[in-house]
Amino acid sequence: MTGEGDRVGADTVDRAHRPVLLHEAVRWLGCAPGKRIADVTVGLGGHAEAIMAACAPDGVLVGLDRDDEALAAARARLDPARARLHRADARDLPEVLAREHLPNVDGVLFDLGVSSLQIDTPERGFSFQVDGPLDMRMDRRQETTAARLLNECSEDELTEMFRVYGEERWAARIAKAVVRARSARPLTRTRELVDVIRAAIPAPARASHPHPATRTFQALRIAVNRELDDLAPALEAALSCLARGGRLVVIAFHSLEDRIVKRTMRGWEGACTCPPGLPICRCGRRQIARVLTPRPVTPSPAEVAENPRARSAKMRVAKRVADAA
Repeated sequence: MTGEGDRVGADTVDRAHRPVLLHEAVRWLGCAPGKRIADVTVGLGGHAEAIMAACAPDGVLVGLDRDDEALAAARARLDPARARLHRADARDLPEVLAREHLPNVDGVLFDLGVSSLQIDTPERGFSFQVDGPLDMRMDRRQETTAARLLNECSEDELTEMFRVYGEERWAARIAKAVVRARSARPLTRTRELVDVIRAAIPAPARASHPHPATRTFQALRIAVNRELDDLAPALEAALSCLARGGRLVVIAFHSLEDRIVKRTMRGWEGACTCPPGLPICRCGRRQIARVLTPRPVTPSPAEVAENPRARSAKMRVAKRVADAA
């Protein structure tokens, strides 16, 4: 592997990355010696390192990530004798396990959202705090960038994107401002977009935002990387790879992700959808997993104080109890 990611070492990882709900993830995954765990968003390897320690001496970790820089950092951090890392999408877990000659795993972890490395590297374009190219690709092999969406989508498409993915109240005003700005010249830098957003949002509303660009940047990142579109299929793929009794642990950071996770896990519980009063169930639904967290697990006040990026995290856990029909 070549590129900037090769220069990211363990020291950089330790400074930049604080895994959220780390101890809770290890506990809910049921980590123990000999367990086989898949971390399908391995990122910088923070969760993976703790999982491997809990599964020592003979447990195996299969790590997936779309970001080559993150994988380079994970390789520098994790013991290659027990960590099998792949540049792949979470949906590809069945194929990755087949290549590793593993029939299934005992646990799967999703840590959704953007990593510290991505946010803190201006050249990646994820942050509105520093200037950089409007990129936002987690997998830089793909063609679609944030700049491409901003400069090619219609005003209605941008409005829908900002409203749905960013839950942005001022979506229409921001979209109109983007279209007006790009008519003069294409938008290519994060600072240009921040200036457009700031000018589009009324001053009183700007004062009440954490930052006026927060929701628009979130929406763009989600759209560029198809994060919500691909989430449910990735969860289904993960469940198919679990041994009976295996656990799926998902850490989400905003309501749109968490809603998909909650709905998908509830569907696995197989609640009957037949109309009330039918003497015999005809919908054929059956339970293939059981939700272990009726309410999501959230970070402690101490963790949030130490790592403010953890404040919106929600963890949900499901346990596989049967094979699919």
